[in-house]
Amino acid sequence: MSSSFDPPPGAWPPAYAVKRRLLSPIQRLLEVEAASGWVLLAATVIALGWANSPWAGAYRALWGTELAVGLGPWRFAEPLAFWVNDGAMTIFFFVAGLEIRRELHDGALSTRRRAALPVVAAVGGMLAPAAIYAALNTGRAGGAGWGVPMATDIAFAIGALALLGSRVSAALRVWLLALAVIDDIGAILVIAIFYSAELHAEGAAIAAAGLAAVIAMQLFGVRHAVAYVVPGVVVWAGLLVTGIHPTLAGVILGLCTPVRAADDEGGPAARLHDALHPWVAFAIMPVFALANAGIALGRASLAGDAGLVFFGIALGLVVGKPLGILLASRLAVRARIAAPAPAGGLVVGVVAGIGFTMSMFIAQLALPAGPLLDTAKLAILVGSLISAGLGLALGRRQLARPATMA
Repeated sequence: MSSSFDPPPGAWPPAYAVKRRLLSPIQRLLEVEAASGWVLLAATVIALGWANSPWAGAYRALWGTELAVGLGPWRFAEPLAFWVNDGAMTIFFFVAGLEIRRELHDGALSTRRRAALPVVAAVGGMLAPAAIYAALNTGRAGGAGWGVPMATDIAFAIGALALLGSRVSAALRVWLLALAVIDDIGAILVIAIFYSAELHAEGAAIAAAGLAAVIAMQLFGVRHAVAYVVPGVVVWAGLLVTGIHPTLAGVILGLCTPVRAADDEGGPAARLHDALHPWVAFAIMPVFALANAGIALGRASLAGDAGLVFFGIALGLVVGKPLGILLASRLAVRARIAAPAPAGGLVVGVVAGIGFTMSMFIAQLALPAGPLLDTAKLAILVGSLISAGLGLALGRRQLARPATMA
């Protein structure tokens, strides 16, 4: 919102005008993420209440309902939960890929100096939680879940900062966003490398054919987004056959989407991101939460291996995230690799422990259905809730309100 002191758009100094144009998509992104956090929270509460109500059977039956697509004699049938987790979430990953593509082009990852601090901090924020979890669970039934506490949920984290209002500077919000984007890259790599099934060459050939079609269409100047749906589905199906999680097709296609010069706001990546991001934030992610946050509390356990899973995830999010981010940031600054972070780094580190969406997604891949998975989901909710509460408390104490004009 401009004030009466702002000159007309044509009067902005060139450098400042460019800065405003670059920040406007970031501002839109932050506003959508902050608002969608509340929708996610509502979906989570509904799922928890439904799964522990007298109608819990209807909840399980809904997500187990078989949906099929077919053509002639060919038929592909999977439960509704599959179409949410492996189908609709591909669009979530596509938007993540578009965001990474834009950040690599003209954002926080576009130069070495810009990328240094958030990259180092994000790596520290992934390694420390994984190490805490592994220390408790290596060699046990839940050992494969070390990737669960590594992730940060952008929507909930940005939403928590938004509750602090004017205390949070724009620089601090952008730093959290850059951290979360790099965190997403790390989580995507972890899924691709460690949580994919045995690979099959025929699927890779199918995915390569779909990707080749996408690139050929780009070279021939095909601009309509709908034209890319069929080759995109081919890439998705190829990864499914290969044994790589099919949602990663979204990331691949997002990274392949062209980005024009920084002063062109109409580039394909920007247009697609702006069009799809609200649908992802207010529809796909809440439906994912509704399908996956319905934990039967009676099946979760704090005994034996399940208890170690719980504490590994909760401690990883609440303690490991801020510890890893702050230590890595301090080392990077001391080594003169990066400039210091904006004031309030501890608040960002704590809020980054909110790991809902991606943590739930990795838990589905890492742990078998049953008590271990239910306990892991409960730990994600508890750890994320504690991180949000601590972040708000720290923010109110450490971040001063800006002075207002009399």
